[in-house]
Amino acid sequence: MHSIIIFASGRGSNAAAIIDYFKTNGKAKVALIITNKADAGVVAIAEREHIPFVIVNRNTISEVLLVEQIREYKPSLLVLAGFLWKIPGSLLQAFPGQIINIHPALLPLYGGKGMYGHNVHNAVLQAKDAESGITIHYVNEVYDSGNIILQARCPVHQGDTADTLAARIHKLEHYYYPRAIKFLLDQ
Repeated sequence: MHSIIIFASGRGSNAAAIIDYFKTNGKAKVALIITNKADAGVVAIAEREHIPFVIVNRNTISEVLLVEQIREYKPSLLVLAGFLWKIPGSLLQAFPGQIINIHPALLPLYGGKGMYGHNVHNAVLQAKDAESGITIHYVNEVYDSGNIILQARCPVHQGDTADTLAARIHKLEHYYYPRAIKFLLDQ
């Protein structure tokens, strides 16, 4: 069975979708959750699911110790699910080609530092784009520029708000992210 480590900073809805998917699929298990916020919703999910979690602090984190701790789980993939930090080079070097991310827009549009959540959806709405979507991609040294694994699209409706567009984007994320992970694990 494959081991997955999830990095998340928020509510954890993508983490929950991944956990639930692999409970029934059996191909992998979420072995560890890493967050940078003690009050993140993903912590409650980890506790409920009896998954170990680590809270990291940018000012006190030892990248060497973090890499060692992650290696203990022998992960097949490190999965970013709403993790708002740029991944340090030490992790990229330790786990080459094993770190993936999901972005709530069709990259290369609306990527880069600060482009997450409603910031992305508001940018799409301000540009009056006809569609938006998600991009699942490998992580490299530059925000949102790694090789694309999968994109899925949805329409932007007249009268959409960041909240209504986000709801459609979340449906895409929750459906496609677990399946993209399974696809990668099957390779």
